[in-house]
Amino acid sequence: MARQRTVAMALVVGVILASITIDQVQSIGVCNGKVGDNLPSRAEVVRLYKSLGIGAMRIYEPEPETLLALDGTEIELIMDVGGGFAAIASDPAAAAGWIRDNVLAFPGVRIKYIAAGNEIEGSDTDNIVPAIKNLNAALAAASRTDVKVSTAVKMSVLGSSSPPSEGAFKDPYMTEVAKMLKATGAPLLANVYPYFAKRDTPDIDLGFALFKQSTSTVSDSGLTYTNLFDAMVDAVYSALEKAGAPDVPIVVSESGWPSAGDDLATVANAQAYNQGLIDHVGKGTPKRPVPLETYIFAMFNENQKGGAVTEKSFGLFNGPDKTPVYPVKFNN
Repeated sequence: MARQRTVAMALVVGVILASITIDQVQSIGVCNGKVGDNLPSRAEVVRLYKSLGIGAMRIYEPEPETLLALDGTEIELIMDVGGGFAAIASDPAAAAGWIRDNVLAFPGVRIKYIAAGNEIEGSDTDNIVPAIKNLNAALAAASRTDVKVSTAVKMSVLGSSSPPSEGAFKDPYMTEVAKMLKATGAPLLANVYPYFAKRDTPDIDLGFALFKQSTSTVSDSGLTYTNLFDAMVDAVYSALEKAGAPDVPIVVSESGWPSAGDDLATVANAQAYNQGLIDHVGKGTPKRPVPLETYIFAMFNENQKGGAVTEKSFGLFNGPDKTPVYPVKFNN
């Protein structure tokens, strides 16, 4: 994906986490949401990441408590802009203030990417490129061009996705985004969920969606796809190629499977998917067979999220006691 990632030696996990063993695989990060009233403190969460050797985190807004807890750690960070997105897009001074308050104020935090919007839709998509421009200008003025600015998109930005070689962006703004990322050397952040594809298209073989042995394969332009995740990611790569940005890498900024809420959302399926994802991403995809930087959604179940039970049930861990929802091993 972006750069070659290395795998550290296995870490021994404490007794309370005896059923979940995690080695440090820097291709894998975990998203850290906070929409719950039973979650550990930010400092406890960061300690949990460190104890498990999880080398990367995504947060959905700049939050001083989390940033302070990350200070001095080796944990890499995707940080979403959160509120104020429109102001950042329209006002370079607002972008400069955001960088001052949330990047420059935390020099010991390894901020890798800034997400200018998460799954932006409708007329707000007009703000994506201006927000990226203004944030990049502020970073350049502060001599922090090591931080890359992108936006996180969902699969619906594609007008076609099957077979993967037919992947193409639906709307012109995504071509502008792709060209901007090409110019700045930033990746496209993509939220990739085979769970939703399987839920909405029941004919998809479950094993194909779960990285399991399956009689379903897809042959396309000389490439063979044995799982749905690869097919979805390579459809986005094809769209980038058609947009004139073939060298823009993809970072999978969210992927996961819920453990409760419908017939597909079971503990067994969630465990199979996330374990399969962890084991697979170091190999990349048929189109891009290099390690694919990927973030599992999410660290914790979030009991205050709106919508269906499934939306609350993507976590690897339960609330304040930090017990695993199911065992999973991060390895190569």
